[in-house]
Amino acid sequence: MEWFRLSLQLNNFPINRAEILLRQIQEIPENEYQGYVYGQRDSILKFHRENNSFYRQYCKAENCQKWSDVPVMKKSHLQQPLQNRLSNGFNNRKKTYVGKTSGSSGHPFIFAKDRFAHALSWAGFNDRYKWHGIDLNKSLQARFYGIPLDFYGNFQERVKDRISLRRRFNIFDLSDKKMEQFLKRFERSPFEYINGYTSAILMFARFLQGQNLVLKEICPTLKICIVTSERLFENDKMLMEQALGVPVVNEYGASEVGLIAFENASNEWILNSEDLYVEILDEENNILPAGREGRVVVTSLYNKAHPMIRYDIGDTGVLSEEGTLKRPKLQKLIGRTNDIAHLADGKVVPGLTFYYVTKTIIADTGSIKEFIIIQTALDAFKIEYVSDKEFTAGQVEKILAAIEKYVGKNLQVTFIRKAILKRSKSGKLKQFTSLI
Repeated sequence: MEWFRLSLQLNNFPINRAEILLRQIQEIPENEYQGYVYGQRDSILKFHRENNSFYRQYCKAENCQKWSDVPVMKKSHLQQPLQNRLSNGFNNRKKTYVGKTSGSSGHPFIFAKDRFAHALSWAGFNDRYKWHGIDLNKSLQARFYGIPLDFYGNFQERVKDRISLRRRFNIFDLSDKKMEQFLKRFERSPFEYINGYTSAILMFARFLQGQNLVLKEICPTLKICIVTSERLFENDKMLMEQALGVPVVNEYGASEVGLIAFENASNEWILNSEDLYVEILDEENNILPAGREGRVVVTSLYNKAHPMIRYDIGDTGVLSEEGTLKRPKLQKLIGRTNDIAHLADGKVVPGLTFYYVTKTIIADTGSIKEFIIIQTALDAFKIEYVSDKEFTAGQVEKILAAIEKYVGKNLQVTFIRKAILKRSKSGKLKQFTSLI
């Protein structure tokens, strides 16, 4: 049974049609590829100008005579009710996939993709995973992610995991006791690959190293480890590969646009050129040549439900001079990193756990612009945020309840509303920082 394909079909995502188109795109010769990319790029721009009132106001025709004139979209531009941003004909939820960004960059918002564009994204993921002998229809995944703890959300994710051949390793608690439980699951299950947050898998690798264990020897079916959402440093990669006993590869993506780049067996980051158009821009929005460091800007070539055109993803990167338009390579990525929270009771929590906390305050209003969370002591945190108005007592109560559920009890939380939040030298806003 092809569970991955079946799950998409049952949810009305046309995966068969998406896979056919993906193969057709990949068969386009290199000398014809510029015509494909530029043609599809101009086509999606024309579609949204004609069918999306939000984008028509944003990108006025008289100001966008050539591609370099098309304005760059930032996450702050999308922090308004989703209904205002949908294209004609896509107001019906049956025609769209709606999701929330993680807020790991500090800019949460709700987005939409039409069902074909979403299916095309998944076709791309499956194609890349096959580079490493992984088939989403058949391969069992050890999934190092968080999970909603409310009954409905938890049940929904468990069902998705079962259908999608994923077994969840809850990363809200990464104590040694939990690591021992993880190890026992690997002993009895034929996992083919690990997928999840870099920091959580790294902590598991350090646990294995401390026990003088190699995971591949315990779980012989294991082939690969795929890390995502956080930056992977080279020395950490070496440690993980030694402890896990399998190659570790980078996946770079964003929920609102899908897969951006994936690492092949030659340690090259191959950019997704089939359904995305990726540019590197300077601070004045000028297009930079390969070899120059700048902002990663992405255009979704097939998403008709919602414009993602020249969208600033919030990261900094460098294109390789060895790449081509059909096979572009990412030479360097300055991505998101997250600290680890250590609590007074010995519990260890990855910084990305706070994604599940911040989900409780991401409302489809656009009122909350930015936020960061800082740990100041073993039992103390402060949440700094930019918003149109102070948090209400009800919002504070929801956040405190979420922190107690996902992080721990008896924690002191201070809320500070600010006009602007402090950024790093690169301009990034780090969602979680520990000062202890």
